[in-house]
Amino acid sequence: MRKFLILIVVVLFVGCGSDTQPKPNAYLSLQYPNPDYKEIQDLRNFSFGYNTFATVNAKRSAAPRLVYPQMKATLYLNYNPLEHNLDSLLNDAYQLPYKHISKAESILEKLFVNEEKKVFGTLFSVVGNAASQYQFFLTDSTKHFLVGSLYFYARPNYDSIYPAADYLQKDIIHLIESFKWK
Repeated sequence: MRKFLILIVVVLFVGCGSDTQPKPNAYLSLQYPNPDYKEIQDLRNFSFGYNTFATVNAKRSAAPRLVYPQMKATLYLNYNPLEHNLDSLLNDAYQLPYKHISKAESILEKLFVNEEKKVFGTLFSVVGNAASQYQFFLTDSTKHFLVGSLYFYARPNYDSIYPAADYLQKDIIHLIESFKWK
């Protein structure tokens, strides 16, 4: 019994040492420049204002991509002409954000209506560790339909990409509010 007590005392003293442990990873404090918006007009079916912090990759036949290299993010835009397929395109646009529901804590919707410019749409904000934080669609309900999705080239950790996602949300809202059909 005495040997057992000595063994417990030795284990407690040896086991309670203050070994140096690696520190956990820290997140950077990120700051981005004030947005400087410029209008892109040389697209076939529409124009909009974009942040010059982004690089515009545009092909003549397709909608452009707005690339944010410093944030490792891209806003993909996809244009479709309406040919009696509005219901199908709207269905797809509403289903796309909900494909992230397994990783999302919530999905918020914000409606946009501009009667003067005939621009109607919805912005979906996916809160949580989803692959795409923001998705939206815009239409005039007669000829045009545009879908946009924001993706980061990083593991979807909502806490770490939140500053960049918050900054880009303002750019997306500016894009939607300045959007014009041709």
